[in-house]
Amino acid sequence: MKRIDRRKFIKAGMLGVAGLSLSNNSIAGLSNLVFDKNYTVDKVSLGNTGISMSRIGLGTGTIGYNHGSNQTRLGMDSFVNLARHAYDRGMSYFDMAESYGSHPYVGKAIKGLPRENITLCTKVWTHPDGSDKIEAVEKTLDRFRKDLDTDYIDILLMHCLMEGNWPETRKYYMDEFSKAKQSGILKSVGVSCHNWDAMAEAVDNPWVDVILARINPFTTHMDGTPEDVKNLLKKARDNGKGIIGMKIFGEGKNTSDEERSKSLHFAINESNIHSMTIGLESIVQVDDLIDRTMKIVNDNTPI
Repeated sequence: MKRIDRRKFIKAGMLGVAGLSLSNNSIAGLSNLVFDKNYTVDKVSLGNTGISMSRIGLGTGTIGYNHGSNQTRLGMDSFVNLARHAYDRGMSYFDMAESYGSHPYVGKAIKGLPRENITLCTKVWTHPDGSDKIEAVEKTLDRFRKDLDTDYIDILLMHCLMEGNWPETRKYYMDEFSKAKQSGILKSVGVSCHNWDAMAEAVDNPWVDVILARINPFTTHMDGTPEDVKNLLKKARDNGKGIIGMKIFGEGKNTSDEERSKSLHFAINESNIHSMTIGLESIVQVDDLIDRTMKIVNDNTPI
């Protein structure tokens, strides 16, 4: 199989590796809806990590590459308003990456909020051991924490793994992540997977605390069939891994009313994930997602 350059892969995709976004065009009619503001997002335990986090997280990587994304392109003030609204409705988990350029935006959004109520997840691009390392992990984490104005990061992932042999090729990063975890800079470590073999390796690897996996009922931008992926994630969950879902709406390709409902029912009731990250771009989208999700969680009634 022809190898895919990971940088080209991200830029060519143009939808962000955490891009679980809703399409603005496909849900334009949401502005006419009335939302139940009594619903707030509940918290879940993330496997054996000891982390309690909101069931839904605000993704910041829609069309995310070259240090920008649809979320950062909203502008600082609009993003902060969006993130604060999400937080007020219980979305206290924020998914980031340096390639999205979102750390300073999230940092400003959470300024003044209780740090213990917030879950920060971010990612580091990695390279095969022996290649030029752009920057030491310690220095990278210092920059991240400065941008976020925090002493620690809850979840740090190796970004967009596309090979099954990553424990051999990424040992340098694994060792550095482990040191940071031991020192208290990180609470948990893990992998963001864009390949079946990479995810299968993570399921049994004792180093991994958290797996970010592509999952939806449509096999859209996934690493296997929904049945195969959810079964693999069940094994990971049984091993105590924290499982976070991405591509819940197929990178914005499955966003009809019926598809959104089916996707959320699948994610909550069948997929074996604990939490999910969704790339949202407006307050209306936040309210729609929270209403839909919490009706399933609280009432288990059709939406």
